Amino acid sequence: MSRIGNKIITIDAGVTVDVQANNFVTVKGPKGEISHQFSPEMKIEVEGNTIKIVRPSDSIRHRALHGTTRAILNNMVHGTTNLFTKSLVMEGVGYRAAVKDGKLSISAGYSHTIDLAIPEGVKVETPSATEIVLSGVNKQIVGQFASEIRAVRKPEPYLGKGIRYKDEVIRRKEGKKAK
Repeated sequence: MSRIGNKIITIDAGVTVDVQANNFVTVKGPKGEISHQFSPEMKIEVEGNTIKIVRPSDSIRHRALHGTTRAILNNMVHGTTNLFTKSLVMEGVGYRAAVKDGKLSISAGYSHTIDLAIPEGVKVETPSATEIVLSGVNKQIVGQFASEIRAVRKPEPYLGKGIRYKDEVIRRKEGKKAK
């Protein structure tokens, strides 16, 4: 029995959920709109201000889909009222980031700057030259873009240089010792 899948999703005020044929769900809220195509095997029931997902059987596939469908739908409802945010911090001499012409320009110790196209639905802010704040309605797209930024220069354990998440802890190693 899926504990996640059985939880009922409450719809906040100002959010509308529209379930169309073949489980194509559109959620509209004060912060934005998001759509997703769910498996037609699951049954999505909207009653008043609650959403319930019902699975057809107890097979392993249906149990997995049950929890996944509920989690994605809950993130859709949550994202339209409260945006998902990820904060990244750059550490290193000369490391900086700036938003220019719909692209994020990163200087991270290479001989050239790295320009990343900002995905649709993601808002990028740079409060300082070494901080990047991403926000958006879709949790998956925000997290994916944050991981792409981090992959430009992963933090290294000796000096701590690189791009890391704000709440990430990098275990530091001790370098060579002088005898």
